[in-house]
Amino acid sequence: MTTLRLPRWPLAGRLPRDARDVLFLLAVIGWTILPHLARLPVWCSLLVGGVLTARAVLAVRAAPLPSRWLLAALLALAVGLTLNSYRTLLGKEAGVTLLVVLMTLKTLELRARRDALVVFFLGFFLVLTNFLYSQSLPVAAAMVVAVWGLLTGLVLAHMPVGQPALREAGGLAARATLFGAPVMVLLFLLFPRMGPLWALPQDAGGRTGLSGTLMLGGVAEVANDDSVAFRVRFEGPPPPNEQLYWRGPVLSRFDGREWHRLERSSMGPAGLLRADLRTRGQPLRYEMTLEPSRLPLLPLLEATPALAEHAPRIEGWRVFQRADLEWLTDRPVTDRLRFEVQAWPHHEHGPQQAALGLQDHLSLPPGYNPRTLEWAAALRRQPRYAQAGAAELTEAVLRHIRTGGFTYTLAPGLYGDEEGRHAIDEFWLDRQLGFCEHFATAFVVVMRALDVPARVVTGYQGADPLPQDGYLVVRQSHAHAWAEVWQAGRGWVRVDPTAAVAPDRVVRSQSLRPPPGLVAGALAGMSPVLMEQWRATYERINNRWNQWVLNYSRTQQFDLLKSLGFDTPRWEDLALLMVGLGSGAALLGAAWALWDRQRRDPWERLQADMRQRLAGLGIAAGPFEAPRTLAARVRARLGARGEPVAAQLDALDALRYGRNAVQRPDRGWQRAFARAAAAARRPG
Repeated sequence: MTTLRLPRWPLAGRLPRDARDVLFLLAVIGWTILPHLARLPVWCSLLVGGVLTARAVLAVRAAPLPSRWLLAALLALAVGLTLNSYRTLLGKEAGVTLLVVLMTLKTLELRARRDALVVFFLGFFLVLTNFLYSQSLPVAAAMVVAVWGLLTGLVLAHMPVGQPALREAGGLAARATLFGAPVMVLLFLLFPRMGPLWALPQDAGGRTGLSGTLMLGGVAEVANDDSVAFRVRFEGPPPPNEQLYWRGPVLSRFDGREWHRLERSSMGPAGLLRADLRTRGQPLRYEMTLEPSRLPLLPLLEATPALAEHAPRIEGWRVFQRADLEWLTDRPVTDRLRFEVQAWPHHEHGPQQAALGLQDHLSLPPGYNPRTLEWAAALRRQPRYAQAGAAELTEAVLRHIRTGGFTYTLAPGLYGDEEGRHAIDEFWLDRQLGFCEHFATAFVVVMRALDVPARVVTGYQGADPLPQDGYLVVRQSHAHAWAEVWQAGRGWVRVDPTAAVAPDRVVRSQSLRPPPGLVAGALAGMSPVLMEQWRATYERINNRWNQWVLNYSRTQQFDLLKSLGFDTPRWEDLALLMVGLGSGAALLGAAWALWDRQRRDPWERLQADMRQRLAGLGIAAGPFEAPRTLAARVRARLGARGEPVAAQLDALDALRYGRNAVQRPDRGWQRAFARAAAAARRPG
């Protein structure tokens, strides 16, 4: 009798097939729901865990499923809790919650193949909902595993006979996926689209190191976030780090604790100021891929003109520039954006002569930081600075930072009293420990006290030293704050006080980093070079995913058509090419099916061969008779001479219908049966 070796899996030898298949399906469902758990209400997560666990116990014990009345009660309870959680049953969050509940409860009525098919349909739909929240590479990889698991379950549902191995069903699902891959690639490349592939909010957890306000310590907290803010690829060699100032919010209004923008509705005399950008030299052309930030701004390289031929053009977005050169968008950036832009590192901007709007950049709140104001007044009383201009006063304050014992640190501690008052006093005259925002804000306060218009600029400075796939990576930890002072004849001039105390921060883009966590610290301690290589490899792969998949848009489609010989690509060309290639693929499939029309089920071929050999022994075998029935007939007709043939028929019956039944018999049985039949034909 032929023995068959099956791949093992936990509990394979102790569970019947139904229980094994249900446990596998529950594992796939749990894997598919897992990314949603952090977004689901607590009650929903508890319901999912409880129902899946209960269904697994019922499968192992072969216990009856609960009544439909209990399912109806659970569904009604879930609907009520969803309505209570979201105040609606419509929308993304409520819809996903209800879909998860339906998927979970459906497992409690898996009584027939029809119920399983409903679960598979809900599962594939649930896979898509994960991309409503994130299209990152890890999520995509997890959903590929989920799809493979669901296809494996679907294959098992269409293998009603015996106990096929999970490896066999999984291999068939993988092959089916590979056969469909060319069609998926074709649709991805040619299906007409109005924007990028995922015109949906991406990575809702997107963070930013920038804000429309600034308090002392705010930028220092961002150094804990090493995630990518954006990537940049220059045409030609990139500029030196000291020129990489990515301009974000410009903060001019100070209330004693926080710095704010001068909003258009309340700009007062500042509204009289104009950007008046004056450039010189050659522009830098670059492509930026901006990660979701949930803020309505573009951190562009200083300085980008508002002229149409130089400004960023983003399909479906409206961008505009404020008078302070800050670039804004018409809505928060919740999509990953890619665009091209030009900038002039060598520039001047703002009024060259005194203007009424400059008064807004001199105001200081009364009653705050009196000792710093007195320090500035004492500096102004010195004879050499009594009539000094803005440039000379700026150099005097920077010299004080360089020689006054200041220290650049990521953890300076809290400044000010319980209400945050007099924080500048404590930093400037007492502790002298600070991060970039401490130096920038204190510098602006001192310059205003010296009657020099000044403001705080936040953004990013520098980039990672080594490019990845030709892209410079700017991280949230590159968030930075600097200052601008107004000088007669020049306008606004960038001044970075941090460079006076920590020049490596600007020249070499060496940001301070927080101490790593326990696991990361241990790994970095064993091999810091290997850790950096792993991170660089992952980010390189992630960047290619972003560039080639998530940001594949109409422009790339038309570029593809141009490379195929279309001079002026149109939507009609895309559609015709897609239909033509699809029709060609369909014809190839039909031709293959015609060529393979004689292909038969392996069991059917085996049974046909078996009946033919039995006919040679004078044994009639009907097409639907079981092997055990034929074995009894052989024994009755041939006696001892037919015993080897009957034994092989019993073995075939076990292979087909036994506990360890298989979907595809091996050739060993066929050879053994052929030898037994040949021996039985020979005269005794």
